[in-house]
Amino acid sequence: MKHIRRFTALLLMFSVLLTVFGGCGSEGTEGSGADTVLGSGSSVLRIISGSENAELEPILEEFAEQENIRIEMTYQGSLDIMRLLGEEEIPYDAVWPASSLWLTVGDTEHRIKHAESISITPVVFGIRKSLAEELGFTGREVSVSDLLQAIQSGKLRFCMTSATQSNSGASAYIGFLYALLGNPEVITEEDLQSESLKTQMKELLSGVDRSSGSSDWLKDMFLEGNYDAMVNYECLIIQANRELEERGEEPLYTVYPYDGLSIADSPLGYVDKGEDRQEELFLKLQEYLLSEKTQNKIQRTGRRSGYTGVSEENRDVFRSDWGMQPDRVLSPIKMPAADVLFECLNLYQTDFRKPSLTVYCLDYSGSMSGSGNKQLVQAMEQLLIQENARENFLQASENEINILIPFDDGVIDTYTAEGNGSELEALYDEVKNQEVGGGTNMYAAAVRGIEMLKEYDLSQYTPAIILLTDGQSGGSIYDFEPVYAELGTRVPVFSIMFGDADETQLEELAEYTNARVFDGRENLTEAFRSVKGYN
Repeated sequence: MKHIRRFTALLLMFSVLLTVFGGCGSEGTEGSGADTVLGSGSSVLRIISGSENAELEPILEEFAEQENIRIEMTYQGSLDIMRLLGEEEIPYDAVWPASSLWLTVGDTEHRIKHAESISITPVVFGIRKSLAEELGFTGREVSVSDLLQAIQSGKLRFCMTSATQSNSGASAYIGFLYALLGNPEVITEEDLQSESLKTQMKELLSGVDRSSGSSDWLKDMFLEGNYDAMVNYECLIIQANRELEERGEEPLYTVYPYDGLSIADSPLGYVDKGEDRQEELFLKLQEYLLSEKTQNKIQRTGRRSGYTGVSEENRDVFRSDWGMQPDRVLSPIKMPAADVLFECLNLYQTDFRKPSLTVYCLDYSGSMSGSGNKQLVQAMEQLLIQENARENFLQASENEINILIPFDDGVIDTYTAEGNGSELEALYDEVKNQEVGGGTNMYAAAVRGIEMLKEYDLSQYTPAIILLTDGQSGGSIYDFEPVYAELGTRVPVFSIMFGDADETQLEELAEYTNARVFDGRENLTEAFRSVKGYN
């Protein structure tokens, strides 16, 4: 009963503040706030989807034009979709997470109808081919224990999405748990107390080079960086390899950890609001996606249409020289019960993952006075006050480091908190009590952040700088580049754009450090939550 209450409370507390349209009926509105609008008809079908489905947009657009409708796609992580299902209002007609798990766990009110798997893709390791050969992983079955040994020997490091923010990371992590526990029938809370499990999981996750809150962005980040491997969907490994080959670079070799292989089954479900016209439109789209012709097109993108292989005409997509196994029969692992799943995710965040080292460079210039500063304080309250952070699986671990650098036209001061106790909450007091005034120089704060990072062994952390500014900055990226180069390792500088911030300056910093810019103008709290999911 305790677990049921905790689970229900958790869903109720999750707050997914989405960019909402003018209405949720069958007629569209201008400026919908969707990430992508396909077609131009008067009727509209609004879908919230995992980012991995972005490559299916041409297939969706074909349907939209055929039916003279508009499809509005909004992309969120699968865990965000789960949280949305716990909200009183769901401002979409359909949900399309990466895995049925998030529908099962999130749809406690049973508002989702007609859920059908649109495609199948396993979560795999993509390893630079020469390294896979060196490790002896080519042409044979590989276990999670084999991967762990390669990590322990220092020969394998990899990129992976956060298990508490993205389905590919969560699925891989649950697969690791099953394998390291000896593949029990089902994971229990008692299993998770194993000291051996804790030691092995920490060692395995110590191999994570970079983290991400999005599977699709992880692929893009990998392609822009100098990394050896990534854990991602098979279909995104295929996309990455196509680009690597076009650039004349070494492709990734696909490794399927046989004792911990997890599957994304991509269910598309209808949000039942009693609107017959929308339901009819949804069913027509679903029928189109499941038709033999469209399934063939979906397979061409690197997704499978079943658990027992791919069609003969699409075998060329799943290339054996990339380690792909088109004839492999996929046997999904059994996901744990909801309360155990949440305990798994909490342990990942607080005990198992490599601790974060986060530098917050926060703008306290005069233009932030009033509502800007109020929003900043509210946003940081959600991250630094651990009771709030826990609601979104963003709580700190006992070895985590958080650094605060408030700035205006220069660095105002620096504050450091270690662990997840009173020091961290005291950091929030500094955020709340800091006075606002002066000009803006984000580069001075970023330089100070890099200088402070030099004091740590960054190999023991997942480091990142999170920069918030609401104005055009004095200084230049040329002030930042030489100091960054001296660091000797690539630490991402994620920026949150607010107010009249110069997007060009922020994008320049993000590109230079292989990071990204988040838009905090609509909802600063949600922007901070999103960016924190990347380290």
